[in-house]
Amino acid sequence: MNHKPVVDHRIYTIRPRAMGEFLELFDRLAMPVLLRHLGPPLAFYTSSIGPLNQVVHLWGYDSLADFEKRSLARDRDPAFAPYLTATTGLVLAQETRIIRPVHFNALEGLQP
Repeated sequence: MNHKPVVDHRIYTIRPRAMGEFLELFDRLAMPVLLRHLGPPLAFYTSSIGPLNQVVHLWGYDSLADFEKRSLARDRDPAFAPYLTATTGLVLAQETRIIRPVHFNALEGLQP
């Protein structure tokens, strides 16, 4: 399993029938900035069972200090503001958690 010691786990609830628009804006406006400052995500999903209209993404960091440094760089990047403006009214809620991996001995050496 690919672990980072600190993972930013986010869930965005998107206005019904606006998922396509949100994902297009995210891909075009946010993703280049995020890749520049955060690197590639560990995972990126949309919900299909349970609460709908949700986007879940995970980004990994080497420490809380690394998370804070890279997040600040993202937020200060002038190219990030157009994404925030363009998605106003599309994001109904956002949940953000910092999570840490659990290591199980039984999983050591298993191939994905």
